[in-house]
Amino acid sequence: MVKSDSLVIIPTYNEKENIERIIRAVFALEKSFHILIIDDGSPDGTAQIVKNLMQEEFADRLFLVERSGKLGLGTAYIRGFKWALERDYEYIFEMDADFSHDPHDLPRLYAAVTTEGGDVSVGSRYVTGVNVVNWPMGRVLMSYFASKYVRLVTGIPIHDTTAGFVCYKRKVLETIDLDAIRFKGYAFQIEMKFTAYTLGFKVKEVSVIFVNRQEGTSKMSGGIFSEALFGVMKLKAAKMFGKIKPKK
Repeated sequence: MVKSDSLVIIPTYNEKENIERIIRAVFALEKSFHILIIDDGSPDGTAQIVKNLMQEEFADRLFLVERSGKLGLGTAYIRGFKWALERDYEYIFEMDADFSHDPHDLPRLYAAVTTEGGDVSVGSRYVTGVNVVNWPMGRVLMSYFASKYVRLVTGIPIHDTTAGFVCYKRKVLETIDLDAIRFKGYAFQIEMKFTAYTLGFKVKEVSVIFVNRQEGTSKMSGGIFSEALFGVMKLKAAKMFGKIKPKK
């Protein structure tokens, strides 16, 4: 049994080109991580690839939750968070399957919450400028100014509020009322960081380089960013009226 204090949650939908490579890349790291795949009924056989790897090589550190249909990024992570909290993991990570997040940065996010004083660590594209490779300029600008907008409206001191490369200490996820998280798209990423910060947790950004996927199809859409932009006002109002509270 390969033990670990850390779980990497990877949501998938049609990631057959990437899933085995990303799993092997994480398991090749010197630091031991476990992986939980949350697959939303991928018709391309992503889940079967994971099952084969579980049976043949990684039964003690690779896990799979299958869901029927595309239920949203946020609900996938909430399902993964609850799965992790039912077990003994102390550090729970979010990461994409498509190598836009470099697995070699996982130990840096881990260090930020184990030795550098953070409760949440964020793999940030914008803390030292704009560290994005192979994105269309329009998408870069949309993402960058969306994060600027969130920072301006909410006052949260985070440069990359929509980042999906994150590590949470267990106590953060135990304190947040996960059933009260309302957003499903990329506004989910904003809401989780904003809620953690509002509840008094320290969020530490770690500069990373984000590389646009080389294989598979992007799940990004204009509607996702619209949800993020308009959802920010709701989050601000929730804080103003004292509705962001620790889980009872």
